[in-house]
Amino acid sequence: MAALTQDRNTPRKRLRDTFVGGVAASTIIYAGALVARNAAGYLVPAAPTVGLVVVGRAAERVDNSGGGDGDLTCKVETGVFKYENAAGGAAVEQADVLGTAQAEVADDQTVAGPTHGTNNIAAGRIVELESDGVWVALGL
Repeated sequence: MAALTQDRNTPRKRLRDTFVGGVAASTIIYAGALVARNAAGYLVPAAPTVGLVVVGRAAERVDNSGGGDGDLTCKVETGVFKYENAAGGAAVEQADVLGTAQAEVADDQTVAGPTHGTNNIAAGRIVELESDGVWVALGL
C-alpha cells in the first residue's frame, strides 16, 4: 500500500485509552492512520523512519500543514485495530500471530511482518491475521 491521502475507516476490536497530543509542523494526519511520536515529541503519520515511536490510531483528521509544532492537536486511540498487510515476503504470516515479535510499519495504513519493515519501526503486537488485514494491538 501507500501512505494515506484521505481518511481511513480503520476497524477496531478494542479501545483502551484516548489521549491528545500536539501535531508536528507542516503535517496532515488522516483519521484512522497509524500515528507516531517523532524525536521532538510531536505526532506524525507512522512511517518507516528512524526515531519514530508508534503510539496509536488517529481518531480524527488534523491538517497542520500550515502550522508550527503543536499548533494543533490530534486525538489518538490505543487498542486493537485492523490494518493492511504488506505484500509478498514482507507480509505478516500466521506464525507471527501472538508471538513476541511485533508488526512493523510499512506506512501509516500498512504493517509488515517482524524484521521485514524498513528500519524495523515497531507498530504493535500482532493479535490476529485475516485475509483482508492484520489486527494489531497499539498503545503506549
